[in-house]
Amino acid sequence: MDRVRHRRTGTRRRLGALLAVTSAAALGVTALAAPAQAADVNVAKNAGFEADLSGWTCSANSGTAVTSPVHGGAKALKATPSGQDTAECSQTVAVKPNSTYQMSSWVQGSYVYLGARGTGTTDVSTWTPGGSSWQQLTTGFTTGPNTTSVTIYTHGWYGQSAYYADDIDVRGPDGGGGTDPVVIPAVPAGLTAGTVTASSVDLSWTPVSGATNYTVYRDGTKVASVAGAATTVTGLAADTAYSFQVSASNAAGESARSTAVSARTAKSGGGGGGGGTVPAHALTGYWQNFDNGATVQKLRDVSAQYDIIAVSFADATTTPGQITFNLDPAVGYASTADFKADIAAKQAAGKSVILSVGGEKGSISVNSDASATAFADSAYALMSEYGFDGVDIDLENGLNSTYMTKALRQLAAKAGSKFVLTMAPQTIDMQSTAGEYFKTALNVKDILTVVNMQYYNSGSMLGCDGKVYSQGTVDFLTALACIQLEGGLDASQVGLGVPASTRGAGSGYVAPSVVNAALDCLARGTGCGTFKPSKTYPGLRGAMTWSTNWDATAGGAWSSAVGPKVHALP
Repeated sequence: MDRVRHRRTGTRRRLGALLAVTSAAALGVTALAAPAQAADVNVAKNAGFEADLSGWTCSANSGTAVTSPVHGGAKALKATPSGQDTAECSQTVAVKPNSTYQMSSWVQGSYVYLGARGTGTTDVSTWTPGGSSWQQLTTGFTTGPNTTSVTIYTHGWYGQSAYYADDIDVRGPDGGGGTDPVVIPAVPAGLTAGTVTASSVDLSWTPVSGATNYTVYRDGTKVASVAGAATTVTGLAADTAYSFQVSASNAAGESARSTAVSARTAKSGGGGGGGGTVPAHALTGYWQNFDNGATVQKLRDVSAQYDIIAVSFADATTTPGQITFNLDPAVGYASTADFKADIAAKQAAGKSVILSVGGEKGSISVNSDASATAFADSAYALMSEYGFDGVDIDLENGLNSTYMTKALRQLAAKAGSKFVLTMAPQTIDMQSTAGEYFKTALNVKDILTVVNMQYYNSGSMLGCDGKVYSQGTVDFLTALACIQLEGGLDASQVGLGVPASTRGAGSGYVAPSVVNAALDCLARGTGCGTFKPSKTYPGLRGAMTWSTNWDATAGGAWSSAVGPKVHALP
């Protein structure tokens, strides 16, 4: 949420002309003439970009080596296309004539290509429409009778955003160029599941010679990267079976994954977080601690329909991760004591009052152990001082899942079982479980009350069925909620976040009747648009709005219509 809601749209463009001239076979894996032999090597140099761009040439100075995101090792390639340039990064590799090479790369981004030219036979390429997580491109080629070098390359597409590439492998006979001095580590052995709780599993394995870090996978999805040969995977659901694997990495790349080991978490009394007095179906509203043209309210004036009131916003200090709260004189409180009395009165009426952290302009960075502790300590101090029941995470300028998880767990340990934890990610943040926001939500699932994703200011987005849905429709709400519901969150941890009026957001306003139809579709299977979930989610938590002030400006139309619908959910 923000003071002035203007943000870039997330409309997914389709390159019709490109698709028309690209064969369907380009999306698949090119068949190889023969499998690689044991003596084959990776003839690409600096294949993991650990030596920055050494050995690589990128058109129009479009490429650079970055430390995040990476697939293996410490660095990866980031290349940014422009209007007239595809950001091609290439390398000439030494090959043997009349030989077969298997080629692969891990990529991330939209319309990323991997290919080889000058093979002396048929030049090859493959590509992916892309996504927000790493995926592997694979193809292969056979050299001609006089071919001793081949140019390998990766590139994006005109006008698209930056793409990433890592761990490029061109495996076949050594053409005389040799290999990198560092070789990919062996596959880790001895993976074992140790102590389990209702939300975590301890894992350990045998250290691998030459490995600099290890990647842990849960049910095929990357969940951790660690330096040592042991870790604890957290954020798991109680009484649930999981499959784990681990790989080893160094500057040369990432090994194959280990043999899987299974473990079941312990049973627990409940599936979600504590949440204090939050009802099973709850209405959340953000209360503005500032005057931006909406009705100025005191907390006592907020409609009784709201079960969770998020005070917006906490402020950053000069200490990384640390937050404070400054009551704005514009809202009309005579004293801080008067404000605290209103919080207590709402709580006496069965409501939860929490402190929202972030907003569009909130620049609070939690990216280290020290900043995680500073966040937890300062947030708990504010909870103690004002009586807040918990916090809302509304960081719209980046979030580090590793350290935010640590911060929230430290805070929950201080606050106890009645701690209320909500989140308000943007639509793009919850498109994939590989995103930092989604990972954070899953990491703290056992203490998480609800995620009220912002279904606005985004433009059209992908639903859980892979189709694109237009903002401001029943389908947009239900198909995007489905991603969270099927991606690991409990139904009780999913809410629909929408503007209270047309003035509450730059785009994406929907009438209360549309919100109610979406709630019915998800919880009861009625009122759906063209998209209908494969099952119903009667435990759906409810809905959220930005803001109680804009709701009041519109005469309370949103809360008076959506509140009763939420509270009547099955």
